[in-house]
Amino acid sequence: MTSNNNNPQKEPENQQEVTPSSTESSSPSYSAATTSAAKKEPTNNASGRRLGIIAIAISIVIGGSLFAYTQYQQHQYQNRIDHLQAKLFETQQTLKAQLDKGQQSLDDTENLLKTKTDTALKQQQKSIESLQMAVADVKGRRPNDWLLAEADYLVKMAGRKLYLEHDPETATQLMESADQRIASLNDPSLVNLRQAMADDITTLHGIPLIDKDGLVLRLNSLEQKIDQLPLANAILPDAQEEKHDVVSENINDWQHNLLTSLKDFAGNFITFRSRDGNVVPLLSPKQDFYLRENLKAKLETAIRAVYDRQQEVFTNSLETANTWTQSFFNSDNKQVQNFRATVAELAKQKVTVKYPTTLSSQAQLSDIIRERLRREVTSMTGEDKQ
Repeated sequence: MTSNNNNPQKEPENQQEVTPSSTESSSPSYSAATTSAAKKEPTNNASGRRLGIIAIAISIVIGGSLFAYTQYQQHQYQNRIDHLQAKLFETQQTLKAQLDKGQQSLDDTENLLKTKTDTALKQQQKSIESLQMAVADVKGRRPNDWLLAEADYLVKMAGRKLYLEHDPETATQLMESADQRIASLNDPSLVNLRQAMADDITTLHGIPLIDKDGLVLRLNSLEQKIDQLPLANAILPDAQEEKHDVVSENINDWQHNLLTSLKDFAGNFITFRSRDGNVVPLLSPKQDFYLRENLKAKLETAIRAVYDRQQEVFTNSLETANTWTQSFFNSDNKQVQNFRATVAELAKQKVTVKYPTTLSSQAQLSDIIRERLRREVTSMTGEDKQ
């Protein structure tokens, strides 16, 4: 089925077999071709090596570029990852802060609601107790209990007068009125209370009374008299006694008598006297004004000390005023003497008093009233249950 035209692979074999001599006859030319091919082989190898080197270089460049690009991409990815992580951390912190704030707000709201609830419960409890006491007071009140309530009110008012206004006189009158109401009850169980009230009244009577208004009025009167006080004149030491020579009747003393006569004649025109000691000069008008104003300021300080109950300031101010009056005003003047005597008298007055801190009867009376009301509430509650 196959022909020689369709089988090209067998043609060379047939040719070689048919012409063996031609191959042998062409051997010289074949050797020459082989020699020229051998000469061209090194040149092809060199160009191949160059191409290989160039290919390797290109591969290295491409590989380095790919590696650098890969590193750059990794660096960019890492930066983005770090940025995302920082953003995530910031978001977490913000969420945490918001949660903490929300939790704190919830806690505050819870505490506020709890406080309001506790306050409302306490108010309701107090309202219930007040209503129970009011009901018991209306239902089972005895006529004498009004006197006990009045006594409690008077004792509390006495305490306020003593603590806030420092008025022991009014406080004493209030305590005596309260004692009269307790006495009108004629209740033997209140003997201890009356004893405590008697002790308080005795203590109040022992408190010295300070006439603040009287002291202030007297100081104001002294302040108005300062401008009328005369200043002291210059104080001069005593002059030395001078011996006057007498003209003798002896003619031999004519020189002495002449000198004595001349001295007497000159003495009618000019007199010289010598004094030993320090001279206190007069004050100038400006110094006089300052002296009187400073003296008034000392009296004003004493007036403020009366209302502020500052004993040391009051005494020091008046003693200083007395010293200035003695030093710069005429001590022989009757008006100055009366001024100094009044200032010295006022400086001995007391403007500070130690008041008692508590009234022992006040607590006892409150306890008695509370105990009686509690008993009435208890008895009323027991009757309601039955």
